Amino acid sequence: MKRGLISIFVSSLLFSSISVADENVTLTSKQVTENATREATADAKSHQAKLVEEAITSLKLSAKALVELNHNKPDEAKKSIELALGKLETILSTENAPKLLPVDNRMVVKNFAGSADDVEKMVNLVKELLDKGKVQEAGELLISLQSEIDIVVVNLPLASYPDALKLASKYILQKEYIKAKRVLELALSTFTEVEYIIPIPVVNATELVSTASKIAKDNKEQALKHLVYASDELDKAEKLGYISSSDVTYKQLHELIEKTEKEIKGPNKAEKLFSELIEKLQEFKSKILPAEKGDSK
Repeated sequence: MKRGLISIFVSSLLFSSISVADENVTLTSKQVTENATREATADAKSHQAKLVEEAITSLKLSAKALVELNHNKPDEAKKSIELALGKLETILSTENAPKLLPVDNRMVVKNFAGSADDVEKMVNLVKELLDKGKVQEAGELLISLQSEIDIVVVNLPLASYPDALKLASKYILQKEYIKAKRVLELALSTFTEVEYIIPIPVVNATELVSTASKIAKDNKEQALKHLVYASDELDKAEKLGYISSSDVTYKQLHELIEKTEKEIKGPNKAEKLFSELIEKLQEFKSKILPAEKGDSK
């Protein structure tokens, strides 16, 4: 199952604006992050991959063909396969046909609510448990050390699926029904899953900075609190292992936050610094690199 933030669909999600606060209302940093996480989850749902109905119908017809073969109805099975292929004709005939056709979406939110210090304490506890040979207990703690929105898109591989249907049809013509069944079974069990990761702490940090930029002139104290909270969220993201391919690093982001804080405390002409910081956070967020797993299910 490949994991990566590489599609236009996820890019549009990550770069979309999350507006969580009425400018006339001063929110605490915790309220900002709670709203940001809630909005990011809702936004993730709205940006889930559009399912390809033709592919879903084709799968249903292929399953129907397998049932028909099991009931000794090869002629009906062949017709079902032909209809299944027909559902994909338009897609197959396009010049830049997609390699994967989304047929299902799943979304899971895993939100570690503690601070960066809490992450560090848990990591140390995991190490202690491993040293004592308590692997299962350590594993349970490790599972909780995630703060992300996972969108799993189940795809039909267009490169292999139509060929499998054609081969099954050929076997039916040759009256090799057992072979046809095996090919259909394989075609109906081979999917590619792509998991897209949205790191919640980086989403929160971005919104905290954005909110701070709106109130820095009128509420300097709260703006500074938001920046401190944003810095902790970035620490948490780093300690949880969310690494980016972006040229922007956690160190650079922290330095820019510190620079912005100094500007607010001084002449408070931080508009350009806020814009730069928000831009760099968005760039960083869009290029988080989770681990890769196997290609297919």
